[in-house]
Amino acid sequence: MDRISSRVTIAEIAEQAGVSVPTVSKVLNGRSDVAEATRLRVQQVMADRGYQRRKPGTLRRVGLVDMVLPTLDSPWIVEVLRGAEAEARKAGAQVVLTSAEDGPAGDRQWLDRLASRRSDGLVLVVSEAAPEAVEQLAALHTPIVLLDPVGGSDPSFATVGATNWAGGLSAVEHLVSLGHRRIGVISGRPQLVCSQERIEGYRAALGRAGIPVDDDLVHFGDFRPRGGRLCAQQMLDLPDPPTAIFAGSDMQAVGVYQEASVRGLRIPEDLSVVGFDDIAFCEHMTPQLTTVRQPLARMASEAVRLVLAAEDTAGATGAPPPRVELATHLVLRESTGPAPD
Repeated sequence: MDRISSRVTIAEIAEQAGVSVPTVSKVLNGRSDVAEATRLRVQQVMADRGYQRRKPGTLRRVGLVDMVLPTLDSPWIVEVLRGAEAEARKAGAQVVLTSAEDGPAGDRQWLDRLASRRSDGLVLVVSEAAPEAVEQLAALHTPIVLLDPVGGSDPSFATVGATNWAGGLSAVEHLVSLGHRRIGVISGRPQLVCSQERIEGYRAALGRAGIPVDDDLVHFGDFRPRGGRLCAQQMLDLPDPPTAIFAGSDMQAVGVYQEASVRGLRIPEDLSVVGFDDIAFCEHMTPQLTTVRQPLARMASEAVRLVLAAEDTAGATGAPPPRVELATHLVLRESTGPAPD
């Protein structure tokens, strides 16, 4: 029976009981929001099949790390994948990719696939996980690490992030040192922790310089060129437009470049621009983009390392999930210059 039960999965239990995988997870977790008849049916199937709930650290690795990404068409994803795959390769593992397309991770089909096979853990590079996904992953005792370029900071997850606040501070302090006083900022979606932290770094730099924050110069975009361009349009249409813009991502900086070009503004003579990320094409932009470098590849590598380390140490300690924050730093190139007279 032990040999057979070790192959029984939650997905198989759900199929035989005629319920969803999240419902089986609720039964396993003792949730009250399951009809009693359904609970008894699921429990009976588990007994009949000899299902044994996985205990932390009891199963050997299968060499698969799942990574859920918001999209596959962003250049910074290339850096993330490079770091993740390099770390997985060192451990003799492979990375399995899923694109959530900016929605909550964990749709029903993906949940069922993950439950029907084994995974050594999950790296989430998305803004949020669907509640049923969290429930099922908890039932599977699957290690989860949240990579912070897009994600939040749920205390139940291990996280790997960058010093977003310090990065925003350094970007704006650089612009202030060049004489700029009208400095705009374009961050990502306001719901995201990294977006807010970059804005707070911007505010802190202005505060240290004694420059009041003008709310007309504070914008939230989508970390993509279109969002950067739309926000730049609004700021550059102001009666007193900014002489510099800190874009919270290099992709948004591309949008700022596009809008400046349409208006005949020269970078940096008429408008200085700073990005965030330091993705590969920054050096190929004209002019080359000054930006805040966050170590995307190293962040992804650390996330995969934590997933695999969790497999080795699960259940061995009651310590809270680890939180890793890697340093950012400003990379000076050609897109910033003295404020125009």
